[in-house]
Amino acid sequence: MGRKGSPRSPQAEGGSRAASPPSPLWALPEELLLLICSYLDAQALGRLGQVCRRLRFLSSRDLLWRRIARGCLNSGFTQLGTDLAAGIPVKERVKVSQNWRYGRCRRETVLKWKCNLMPWMELEGEYLYLSQAENIHAYHLCAEGTGLQRHPQAIFSGHQEDVCRFVLANSHIVSGGGDGSIVLHKIHGSYSVKFSAHEQEVNCVDFQGGLIVSGSRDRTAKVWSLSAGRVGQCLHTVQTEDRVWSIAISPLLSSFVTGTACCGHTSPLRIWDLESGQLLTCLGTDFHRGAGVLDVFYETPSLLLSCGYDTYIRYWDLRTSTRKCVQEWEEPHDSALYCIRSDKNHMIASGSSYYGVVRLWDKRQTRCLQSFHLSSPTSSPVYCLRFSTTHLYAALASALHVLDFTAL
Repeated sequence: MGRKGSPRSPQAEGGSRAASPPSPLWALPEELLLLICSYLDAQALGRLGQVCRRLRFLSSRDLLWRRIARGCLNSGFTQLGTDLAAGIPVKERVKVSQNWRYGRCRRETVLKWKCNLMPWMELEGEYLYLSQAENIHAYHLCAEGTGLQRHPQAIFSGHQEDVCRFVLANSHIVSGGGDGSIVLHKIHGSYSVKFSAHEQEVNCVDFQGGLIVSGSRDRTAKVWSLSAGRVGQCLHTVQTEDRVWSIAISPLLSSFVTGTACCGHTSPLRIWDLESGQLLTCLGTDFHRGAGVLDVFYETPSLLLSCGYDTYIRYWDLRTSTRKCVQEWEEPHDSALYCIRSDKNHMIASGSSYYGVVRLWDKRQTRCLQSFHLSSPTSSPVYCLRFSTTHLYAALASALHVLDFTAL
């Protein structure tokens, strides 16, 4: 007698399962799906992307991550929402941002030199420009990881003594040197101009809108023309009555700020009219003697960062008050601050005068977020630092260090 069994389903007879009915979710227009997803935080969006391929694609859209990224550290978005890192998926930038916040990175020393220098540095695209003695070297950054090619692809020369500082703008390099001269190089070409600028070393320069501003140990700041037929012509000489350590042109091209040594009774931070050379305003009233300003950085035409010998980072809002900064952060170990940079949103990076200490700061907090000691056992200042959304480069007296925040 044969064994009776349960009747087999049509799906079993066909050897395959019937397709499940489509989810009502996919009946919604994409605009409505994106609106629903826009209420999710980063963790919820990440989990949603693990459900299926279609939701993974939907939850990875830059439109959904943009709002989250603007609240993260160094995600490539400014306070005004400008995207400085277009082309890199926003979701990936948010992931890397968490490494910046928690200090997760791989450290590497990519260049060393025998004698101690005071190097300056600029980062642009796939190239890192580094001053070494009287020359500026252009190094190509490797596509993978932190490295750069050991041999420079270009060398820009012209100074008889060490380059003090330089800037990159409009495919040009403008440098100031210990020989008191300013040299202008076209990056992609052989054009260069050199002219005598100051009686002593040119400590700082900036270049925007066809104008160069320079500051010197000779206690003057000068404005120079680069227009046709007037290249190297001095338009204004400002008597600062103090050594000028730092200088920057406002993004509006209407004024410039000088940071001086603060050896007198005037504020070390002063703003001058670019067209007339007249003093517009002094910033702050509580600087102590010797509280020289070593670096200044414009985030916007009205927001300015400064740092120096008095161990403070100061944040100035020129729309509210010039007498007092709106925020300040003190270096925890009472070290002078040689350089600062910001992502023009929430993060500040600073370089200290001892043991190659780089610190990361969140403007929304009062204390330092992360610290990295790059010089051990010998002590060296961090003379200059620059960063992208993935890497931070720090130039010390005898080496160039890189922190790779994508490595983990």
